[in-house]
Amino acid sequence: MPPLSEMGSAGPVLLVLAALSLLSLAVIAARLLALTGIAKGGAERDEAFAAYEGGEAASIAGEAPADRVARRALEMLGAGAGDAALDAELTGLGNTEAAAMGKGLRLLELVGLIAPLLGLLGTVLGMIQSFRSLELAAGSANASILAGGIWQALLTTAAGLVVAIPALIGATLLASRVEAGTLAIERVITRARALASR
Repeated sequence: MPPLSEMGSAGPVLLVLAALSLLSLAVIAARLLALTGIAKGGAERDEAFAAYEGGEAASIAGEAPADRVARRALEMLGAGAGDAALDAELTGLGNTEAAAMGKGLRLLELVGLIAPLLGLLGTVLGMIQSFRSLELAAGSANASILAGGIWQALLTTAAGLVVAIPALIGATLLASRVEAGTLAIERVITRARALASR
């Protein structure tokens, strides 16, 4: 592949796609680390709620989002908070935790959406450049002038797809982890509501 300086209008598009690729891979790696074990600790939370229900001291040591919501729920239940206050507090905390878990997903979806479009833009610009070169060559035109431009133009479409596919796969995998974490939070809130209503 020739250097970007020789790629004409395809060069800047390829640079943007390379930057988007690095950005999306960094986001995927960071969020995968942040969301590791996001739904774990369900048994410990169940034991803590069962201990509270039995009148024993209950504590939760985990640091998953559902653990933080469960700790707050136990604090409020122990302080005798009413149903409405408990519901409002836990719903707000759950929404905050869910938003934090979903951080970066929109960016990956955006990269997955615009990368193919940028690739197509590079292709169109490359084709315009190729036909312009063909026009300027006038009677001395040959197939190599057109073929070289088309090859460069199609390269941007391929690059756009290469950037978009991992971004969309990463967004889907991360979304499934966020969903598991959100379900764990919802189970905690449901359990706390049930205890508060007794």
